[in-house]
Amino acid sequence: MIPLLFESYLLLLRLEFLMHFGDIRSIHTLVRQSQINNSARKARRGAENICRAIDIACVLYGHRVLCLQRSAAATLLLRRYGFRAELLIGAQVLPFKSHAWVEIDGCVVNDRPYMPEIYQVLERC
Repeated sequence: MIPLLFESYLLLLRLEFLMHFGDIRSIHTLVRQSQINNSARKARRGAENICRAIDIACVLYGHRVLCLQRSAAATLLLRRYGFRAELLIGAQVLPFKSHAWVEIDGCVVNDRPYMPEIYQVLERC
């Protein structure tokens, strides 16, 4: 779990750097261009363990991690370990709110399962 936690923390740092010195397009491009590693062993590192490592890294991070940063990191890490993860970005009109989460095969894996019912999906990558 320690190596996975370290990978998670480094991804959070990388994404924060992109958020501060780039723009949202740079994160979108990074996630969109990431490939699923088909040679990775899914059984060794389950999706739940990967999402748990991201959550723990967020707690240890030292300051607030935005949902886009957290979900992009989870998507990248899940793909690295062979999962067909998708980053979803959604919005709600009244009151206006936006949110990002990760799905595998249409099931939310890093948030509450009813996120697609609350937010209209604007982007899927």
